[in-house]
Amino acid sequence: MPFGKYDRLSGKRRRKKTDALSTKKPLVLIVDDDPGIRESLEFMLQKKYGIRLCANGEEALKQLDEEFSVAVLDIKMPGKNGLEVYEEMKAAFPNLPIIFYSAYQDILEGVKLNLKYKPFGHIDKNSDNDIQELLDTLERAVKHYTQQTLSQEVDLARLLEKIIRIVIENAGATTGVLVGCDNGSLLIQAKGDVTQKEIQTMQGTPITESQDIPLSVADYVAKTRTPVILNDASHDDTYADDTYIRTKQPKSLLCLPIVHRGRLTGLLYLENNLTAGAFTPDRLELLKMLSSQAAISIENAGLYANLEENVRERTTELTQANEEIVRLNEKLRTELIRAEKMANLGHLIAGIAHEINTPLGAIRASVDNVSDALVETLEQLPGLFQSLPEDLQKVFLSLVGRSMRRETGLTAREERKLKRKLIRMLEEQDVDDADDIADTLTDMGVYNDIDTFLPIFRIAENQLALQTAYNLSSLQRSIQNIAVATDRAAKVVSALKNYARYDESGDRVESDLTKGIEMVLTLYQNQLKRGVEVIRNYEELPPILCYPDELNQVWTNLIHNAIQAMDNKGTLRIDIRREEDWAVVMFTDSGKGVPDEVRERIFEPFFTTKPAGEGSGLGLDIVRKIVEKHKGQIRVESEPGRTRFSVFLSVDRF
Repeated sequence: MPFGKYDRLSGKRRRKKTDALSTKKPLVLIVDDDPGIRESLEFMLQKKYGIRLCANGEEALKQLDEEFSVAVLDIKMPGKNGLEVYEEMKAAFPNLPIIFYSAYQDILEGVKLNLKYKPFGHIDKNSDNDIQELLDTLERAVKHYTQQTLSQEVDLARLLEKIIRIVIENAGATTGVLVGCDNGSLLIQAKGDVTQKEIQTMQGTPITESQDIPLSVADYVAKTRTPVILNDASHDDTYADDTYIRTKQPKSLLCLPIVHRGRLTGLLYLENNLTAGAFTPDRLELLKMLSSQAAISIENAGLYANLEENVRERTTELTQANEEIVRLNEKLRTELIRAEKMANLGHLIAGIAHEINTPLGAIRASVDNVSDALVETLEQLPGLFQSLPEDLQKVFLSLVGRSMRRETGLTAREERKLKRKLIRMLEEQDVDDADDIADTLTDMGVYNDIDTFLPIFRIAENQLALQTAYNLSSLQRSIQNIAVATDRAAKVVSALKNYARYDESGDRVESDLTKGIEMVLTLYQNQLKRGVEVIRNYEELPPILCYPDELNQVWTNLIHNAIQAMDNKGTLRIDIRREEDWAVVMFTDSGKGVPDEVRERIFEPFFTTKPAGEGSGLGLDIVRKIVEKHKGQIRVESEPGRTRFSVFLSVDRF
């Protein structure tokens, strides 16, 4: 390609960036091999547009480092014809409007070209109205290109810079200021000057604190939403008292409201200090179009900025979540090893599940009671105390204290007897709802000596008071139950310490494989002696660097599975030997074997061939992961009457 440089991200060619602003007009590239047509078009267009003339396609492609607003192409030219130039231009700058300006023999030829190439416009040189049609099409193309330039920019800072650059260049201004409106406050968002190289953006300075805009003009335009155009502001009496105009003495001045969705979103302020009457009606119409597109683009850029911020936040959250998942996954793996170890050893301790579940169930029930009672008490107690006089507050607290000292160990029959007695006592005292009150008092453990509490029973809020007192005493009883259950569970867990030891350091240590296997066999001695013959074939191996607690879990799972596969009767052979750089441990049982159709799945998590309730499906998955953590391998061979699991552990390389 003979022009431009490729953008690293989009793969499209990019134009040279102009650092300094200028009052240049929209730039039009005209490519035609007829010098008369080139000169004629330049004469007609140069007042409104900047013009670049090229006599052929090759010359045109070399000019594309400049930023053109539109290109006008003749189709039939020597060398590269207009269609070839069109394709190369579109490949480099897809958004550049291109107009075909050429003579063709019939309408069908023009229709075919339009359908295939889809130019912005196609004008027949032979038409009686071709010049006017070209002028109209050029105007639409420039507007279209400008709108696209703004609409495709989603970075707010760059968008504000482009808005200032475009309006200054298209309006013939020397200074431009873009003002935003935020909750009624007018803030300078961007400003540019042809004497400065860079456009200042994202200032957010209130106009009342700046020296860049006449305040009286801005205030009028903001309030009336009516444009102000002064052909020679320094000699116009309308705003002669404005400090900015009196000091700066600007010539041409224009201030335009930016309205979007019926709401004032900002102002566009332009000056031309070189020429009076610079802002003509046609330029005002162009600026109105630009301001409308600017409002839409600014809104979109703001939404995109919010989206980007949300994406950054979500990305950070996802990164943190991923790190947490990795951490939790490792923690879960450790917990699964522990859980599987406990499951395999659990059958060695009669009733261990019941011994742990019973206090846990009591704790759960007590926690629920505490939660319910606490919520209800917090809602009721403040209102109750506000409604009770001081003497009844003391009676209420006395009732709560009595309940907390309740008697225990009564049978249901004894409680029913005491309840009937309470009902009689309450009825004798003409207390309403005696049955309900007696029922609550029985639940609270208050069975006698209730005379002190009678004033509480007679108030309108007696049920609320009794229920609140019951909830308070229930909190204490539930906490006591939790303490008792916790002590019980702690004793059970303490008894299991020697069976469930796990090294928390995470460091590898030297360990004797034979000793680990023999420890597991000792734990299973009770099952093995009932009908399983163990044949040991151990070679003497030096200790290997490993995680011994985790390897003990591997031996536990494989031995446990072998015993179950043999229905507790058969032969279990254990071989330990060295094969090159591997320590190999093999467990061979005489069970019924692993069917071919499930052999490939036995290491999948949660897959099990055992009946419901006899296996979680995690045992062999845990075994595989532990072996892989040791940079080892596990293999299985099986046929009816002979199943072998072989574990390979690296001796030298791990």
